[in-house]
Amino acid sequence: MGPRGGARRATYRFREYTIGLDRRPQAEPHSFTMQCADCGDHSAPHGSGEGGTEWAVAHLKAHPGHLAYREIITRPYRFEPGVWR
Repeated sequence: MGPRGGARRATYRFREYTIGLDRRPQAEPHSFTMQCADCGDHSAPHGSGEGGTEWAVAHLKAHPGHLAYREIITRPYRFEPGVWR
């Protein structure tokens, strides 16, 4: 109830958001992980694709039948709020 006993009125505002790569200094870093498609085992995250490739070569040596791999790339994204409408 309002100060005079009547119903309160609500005001709604809308805001647009835009999503994009998170380029803030505190954003998590990009990472690259290699995963064996045969058994699901994977490398630790690396800052470049080369670390995952090295892991895949070692994994293939240990498991000669595991021939299919996938690279998982993680990039942080962030919504940026726009103006209130």
